[in-house]
Amino acid sequence: MDIESLIAKLHPLERQVLPVLKENKTLSAICKASKLQEIEVIRSLQWLENKGVLKINTSVTKEVNLDKNGLFYKKEGLPEKIFLGVLDNEFKGLNVITKKSKLSREEVNACIGLLKKRNAIDVTKKEDILHIKITKEGEKILGEKSPEEEFLEMKFPMKLEDIKDQKTFGEFKKRKELIKVDEIKKVSIELTELGLDLSSRDLGGEVVNRLTSGMLKDGSWKDKNFRSYDVEINVPSINRGKKHFVNEAVKYIRSIWLEMGFQEMSGNYVQSAFWDLDALFVPQDHPAREMQDTFYLNGKAELPGLWEKVKDVHETGGDTGSKGWGYKFSEDETRKVLLRTHTTVLSAQTISQLKKEDLPAKFFAIGKVFRNEALDWKHLFEFNQVEGIVIDPNANLKHLKGYLTQFYKKMGFTKVRMRPAHFPYTEPSLEVDVFHPVRKEWIELGGAGIFRPEVVKPLLGFDCPVIAWGQGMGRIISEYWKITDIRDLYKNDLKQIREMKTWLR
Repeated sequence: MDIESLIAKLHPLERQVLPVLKENKTLSAICKASKLQEIEVIRSLQWLENKGVLKINTSVTKEVNLDKNGLFYKKEGLPEKIFLGVLDNEFKGLNVITKKSKLSREEVNACIGLLKKRNAIDVTKKEDILHIKITKEGEKILGEKSPEEEFLEMKFPMKLEDIKDQKTFGEFKKRKELIKVDEIKKVSIELTELGLDLSSRDLGGEVVNRLTSGMLKDGSWKDKNFRSYDVEINVPSINRGKKHFVNEAVKYIRSIWLEMGFQEMSGNYVQSAFWDLDALFVPQDHPAREMQDTFYLNGKAELPGLWEKVKDVHETGGDTGSKGWGYKFSEDETRKVLLRTHTTVLSAQTISQLKKEDLPAKFFAIGKVFRNEALDWKHLFEFNQVEGIVIDPNANLKHLKGYLTQFYKKMGFTKVRMRPAHFPYTEPSLEVDVFHPVRKEWIELGGAGIFRPEVVKPLLGFDCPVIAWGQGMGRIISEYWKITDIRDLYKNDLKQIREMKTWLR
């Protein structure tokens, strides 16, 4: 860009600042010489730096100054010296000392702790009243100038790096409103060759920054010198509003299942133990039901009419051909209220509302579940789960693998395998793995299988194949954003959210 074109594009603020830059290098000097406010000068300097006219140098120094109490103690003396000054070698009551020293009770308590540490006082308790006297060490301290007093006598403000007595400085930092450390930011500029040339030129007369309706009405625009604009110059980035990246992934996952003809299930976070566990044939003595795995809440839940069918299946197997779990089913246990531990609770509730004429049917859910886990890089106590069921007299494991293979293909994983596993409510049960294309290894993402008759028959009223899966969403989506600590999915860091790439699967 030639210099004449550059001059034509200068903003009025830049034109006002440029002539003073040869003689003034600091922010305060530039503000004074240009008669502009500091924010206007900073803005114009940033624009000029973008144009290659100058370089902005910023330095930060830490400056130590006396705070409110520091200024008071410098004038009146340190409270510990005042405290010692009212003592002698006879025990005095705390109320007497407080009255004579004119110190606040807070200062008195601080002095007692500090002086006991230095063996400057003896403290005894008589009838729950503190009595204090000065020791020989205390008299010695009272008669000498302490490092703390020498510190207060120094000339402030001073640079942090110039403080030699770091021990006293450290002690003073612990004390309330005694010293303060401020960051002093200094801005200076350095003109480039282009800037030196530009600052010595005649920048022309007044330029108009924008065309107004008034100029158009009275025709005065014809005689104006308009500023030209450089559409290629770097400008500050603007952070537009955007969805949280996890919500973007949820929206995309929802679209996959909807495209495959599934209906979405929804329900409450708070559920009964009946729907969350018993209806899924999880035995009432299962370790997962303990407090260390489940968040229980106060109260008792209302039970649906089919709860006795579920009770019968647990105790004897009912008419499912099973022997059940062979124990006495507890109504108190099934009425417990908890935060749902999986979205499979929605599958149980959905199945219970279906009739034969509704089949075949297929449903999915994406929702939060809660586990009483210790928080670490791969475990959360609150996370999203992707749930799905297909209720179809002709459904089998081939269909299950087909649905999940298609889902993971759309999520970027082309290889899917299933391994035998065990879950209380499915038989056969499977662990679902995908092959990680970067790490070159198989990773486990969730469980799947076919619901047992002990689950389906009490809920649906008749036996029918129900293929089901529950996948942890966090592990599925983390790789897309190169997240290795699952806690980073939900830390709500604004910088992370602004910089995170958009979900473009």
